[in-house]
Amino acid sequence: MAEDLYDILGVSRGATEDEIRSAFRKAAKANHPDVNPNNAGASERFKKITAANDILSDPEKRRQYDAGEIDAKGDPRRPQWNRSAGAQRGPFSARGFEGRPGATGFDDFSFSDIFSDVFGAGGGARRTTHGHRGQDLRYSLEVDFLEAVLGAKKRVTLPDGGVLDLAVPEGVTDGQTLRLKGKGTHGGPGTEPGDALVEIKIRQHPDFKRDGDDILLELPITVDEAVLGGRVEVPTPTGRVQLNIPKGTSSGKTFRLKGKGVRGKNGVHGDQRVTVKIVLPQDIDDSLSYFFSEWRQKHAYDPGRK
Repeated sequence: MAEDLYDILGVSRGATEDEIRSAFRKAAKANHPDVNPNNAGASERFKKITAANDILSDPEKRRQYDAGEIDAKGDPRRPQWNRSAGAQRGPFSARGFEGRPGATGFDDFSFSDIFSDVFGAGGGARRTTHGHRGQDLRYSLEVDFLEAVLGAKKRVTLPDGGVLDLAVPEGVTDGQTLRLKGKGTHGGPGTEPGDALVEIKIRQHPDFKRDGDDILLELPITVDEAVLGGRVEVPTPTGRVQLNIPKGTSSGKTFRLKGKGVRGKNGVHGDQRVTVKIVLPQDIDDSLSYFFSEWRQKHAYDPGRK
């Protein structure tokens, strides 16, 4: 006989929604394949726990299971006939296991609570129902700034222990959702599976910022580079390039590196905007102080202060 779904989660048939949710979280964390590598038993238990929760966390499916209308896999059962009354009923109806009318769903429950413990806050999934098709699984995936700019291959672990290989497209934006067709849960007989919807979260970069398809960078330069000019190295997402600093460059001056930004939806790259900032040496020695004191006496000027 098939295992009872309530027994798999370790709850009674009268368990509340919160009790089922708590039992599932506890069992899923303990048996997740990434927590139990090379443990086939834990992997199999995790699949059973997830399958049991898929039914018991859905009020309508739970009612159907309690009434004997579907089995532990969610497949319809053949109806039984009450010979005395001539009416159809499921195999559990004689025991009084009727569904609870008015029960509310678990649509707000998220696998992310489990994933945050196993993988950190960057991975997780929640389910969205679309009619009679399979459920969509929603994931949150963190990527580095440069991975978002240049594109990357990432791997997401699914609740059933499988993996989802994802190509993060070049130029993806923060909060953008990627849809993987047919990578959600399986629906009932004759229905199509749901999709996997992956929301991208981009980590901040210590130097680069993004403005549309442009990349912003603040570049420190020395006082002598500002006065005398020169060539300085500038980091870009694809490597360092040389930038010519003209003689007499002030802090706040912005230079544009054509095509060094993010690839836009139209396939054209934005620019990298480099704003220079003059940084004085930590130690102002006597020679530098004497030079500027002498220079100021003969070349004092007003930079526009009010």
